[in-house]
Amino acid sequence: MAKINDILEEIKGLTVVEVSELVKLLEEEFGVSAAAPVAVAAAPVAGGAAPAAAAAAEEKSTYNVVLKGLTPTASKVQVIKVVKEITGLGLTEAKELVESAPKAVKENANPDEAKDIEAKLKEAGAEVELN
Repeated sequence: MAKINDILEEIKGLTVVEVSELVKLLEEEFGVSAAAPVAVAAAPVAGGAAPAAAAAAEEKSTYNVVLKGLTPTASKVQVIKVVKEITGLGLTEAKELVESAPKAVKENANPDEAKDIEAKLKEAGAEVELN
């Protein structure tokens, strides 16, 4: 257990981009997807489960803003500029993040901040998801 706690402490010191890269590498190495359990859990089991899921989504206090990709008419340069502004990354890192989508641009953002980031990215031509 001490080994796991040491790893957790190391992960806490990483940036969002570094954690995203780590997740991607783990998924590739072990042939798993971090998104699969979420999709299964989100599927309604019975008719009454859907309203409960919707209510839980409305009560959410933080969101992860995920860059899914670019729209066909998007200017990649504009999206990179917005990502750079939002994350504080350098130009090269922002470009790498955009090119390796889907990637989390901002994690644990409050609802207002998440919606603002989503609007900026969409305006630049990005496909965005809040989860």
